[in-house]
Amino acid sequence: MFSDTHFHFHYLVEKNSPEFGAELLSKMADADVYFGMDIGTDSSDLLYRRKVVEDCLDRMDDDHRRKAEKFMYFSAGIWPDIDSIVNREECIKKLEEQIEAFKKKDGVFSGRLAAIGEGGLDHHWNPSGTDGRCKEDFNAAVYNGEAELFEMQLQLAKKMQLPFIVHSRDAYEDTLQCIKNSGYNNGIIHCYSYGLEEAKSFLDLGWYISLSGSVTYTKKSRMEDMKKLLSYIPDDRILLETDSPYLAPVPLRGNPNNPVFVRHTYEFVAGCRNVSTEELCVLADKNISALFNIPPAGL
Repeated sequence: MFSDTHFHFHYLVEKNSPEFGAELLSKMADADVYFGMDIGTDSSDLLYRRKVVEDCLDRMDDDHRRKAEKFMYFSAGIWPDIDSIVNREECIKKLEEQIEAFKKKDGVFSGRLAAIGEGGLDHHWNPSGTDGRCKEDFNAAVYNGEAELFEMQLQLAKKMQLPFIVHSRDAYEDTLQCIKNSGYNNGIIHCYSYGLEEAKSFLDLGWYISLSGSVTYTKKSRMEDMKKLLSYIPDDRILLETDSPYLAPVPLRGNPNNPVFVRHTYEFVAGCRNVSTEELCVLADKNISALFNIPPAGL
């Protein structure tokens, strides 16, 4: 129930404590979560993120720990910050080194790298925001370098035969072009923020659409369009996420988000699709099993 395909666990622990992380994983275990994926954003963060999870597991009782070990997976990727764009060759090399070290390290998570990403394009210009994105920083070299970093990661996912987690904000056309350039259509358009016609383009290529708490922010004047979008996404291409600690869903908007809160997004999306929340959970878990090539829920 209530799988979360995208969250940043180490941020949650850093903002709170390892005890908070252990309690959070225990709550997810109590809810019989099938799948939760801790997402990478930096070329050197994979081994650190694994250790954060392992430190939290050490604070849990044996039953909760076994359940959490079963549902936790990891991705490894590079978010398109300026430094990573400029130093993309070096960053890709570091990312590959982290992945090899992750696989070689003994433990239950050695085979739990489920995806490459998140990576992609972000053209949301807000210098005062968390990301500090400023259009003036994106001269031609940086703008083109961002696309190159994205395509380099797509090629890495292709080489490793892993799904890719796409970050795309205010960059639909360029995102679609990079995907087409790569010739690799296997993964998730995460935290989907575009409309119905854009969704059709991604879906036609074979991508999954993941919905976050941001869909619950929809104004009444746009609710019909949102319902059309959420109803259009095929049963075999829909996923849900928190992107926590960001984008807490209504009725918790404005608070720090965490994977336990994803149930509110499931309830909202299920209502828009005229299905039960339980049915939507089953659909999402089937899609997770198919995309990430892991045993079905219940096994």
